[in-house]
Amino acid sequence: MKKAFLLLACGILAVCSCRKDDVPVPAPDDSKLAGTAIDVSAFSASFSKIFVLNEGGMGSNNSSLDFLRSSNGNYVTGAFRKMNPDAGAGLGDVGNDIALAGDELWMVINNSGIVEVVSAENETEIAAIKIPTPRNIAFDDNYAYVSSWAGAYANGAYDENYIYKVTDYYNPKGCVYRINLKTKKVEGSVEVGYQPEGLACYGEKLFVANSGGIACQLPPDYSYDNTVSIIDTGSFKLAGTQEVEVNLKNVWSDGAGTIFVSTLGNYYDIHSGVFAMPAGDPSKVSRVGTGSAFIEDLLHVSCAYMLGGRLYCIGTADEFDWISLHTYNVWSVSVNSSTGAASITQYPIELSGTPYGMAVVDAGAGCHCLLVGDAGDYFNPGSVSCYQLDYNDNDRLWSVTAGVCPGHFAVK
Repeated sequence: MKKAFLLLACGILAVCSCRKDDVPVPAPDDSKLAGTAIDVSAFSASFSKIFVLNEGGMGSNNSSLDFLRSSNGNYVTGAFRKMNPDAGAGLGDVGNDIALAGDELWMVINNSGIVEVVSAENETEIAAIKIPTPRNIAFDDNYAYVSSWAGAYANGAYDENYIYKVTDYYNPKGCVYRINLKTKKVEGSVEVGYQPEGLACYGEKLFVANSGGIACQLPPDYSYDNTVSIIDTGSFKLAGTQEVEVNLKNVWSDGAGTIFVSTLGNYYDIHSGVFAMPAGDPSKVSRVGTGSAFIEDLLHVSCAYMLGGRLYCIGTADEFDWISLHTYNVWSVSVNSSTGAASITQYPIELSGTPYGMAVVDAGAGCHCLLVGDAGDYFNPGSVSCYQLDYNDNDRLWSVTAGVCPGHFAVK
């Protein structure tokens, strides 16, 4: 009996000793990562980090994550790989979208078929969720919604007359997948149109832009999709469809009842542009700028960003010219929720190069800074540049080397 008591006491001491000796593992600290010093004095304290998702090249497995920290002006490239050295090949193949949900950063990695979730504090991996050919992401309070091409593809080659012919394809309708924000588990999907792209939540509705980016290459119609699918998020079922324009790309909600949708056009005789529709009556859709005093050729859109209910766009009037170097202009639009009238602003700024993605940051005192991701030649590292948007000189404040095809931004 005495021996048993001694053994029990020794066991308790051993357990207590082990617990006492446990040393908490400190959380990773990305503030010590080496980067490029940037002058951030033009910004207010309206953000702590700006994240940049570099798409990389299709099949090159070189998507990457950068960030700019406001406290010290440090621009860090390749942050995901640096903070997750055991992540094997890194972030993956073709980073297609990025967005914040609280303290989590969600990234859609298209060709890898993964939605990557990391900490917005230190870029360490939280989860990698499998979704077939995911494209874009949006959130409500409980779920992440991810558009998917559902494995659609079209392979082909040029014949002896240099005519491209599709030799093999798979073209199902696309889907939107729903992911529980807490569990990171997929909880169902809804079929939408062909090759869905951007999506946005407003109220209990989810608006999804269908592009038809594969369907346009295939018989018998060789046509793009031109619809917005509307999903009821409560039942998670398709509630309706609204025709807009061919080859739809992105969707934004201004938070006040207006849904904006961009189109890339058909690259031939239908230009890119922006459409606006009331969330309560999507049938009242109209092209932004139609019948206004603004020159419609200046209201094209190659990339855009929503801030404070205003949609900022970069576009070029020469988008059907595939040979010459283009000059890009910057403009923005908001809609009065009471009257439905569009307020359009054209900024006295011209951009060159290959604007591929953008963000707008409130710089305080009624001023804004425009961040532009320039893809360059699409194969080598691009750049991120910052411009003053609200002054007549619209100075470029700085430019820094980024990853390959810097195309998507998220501001924390």
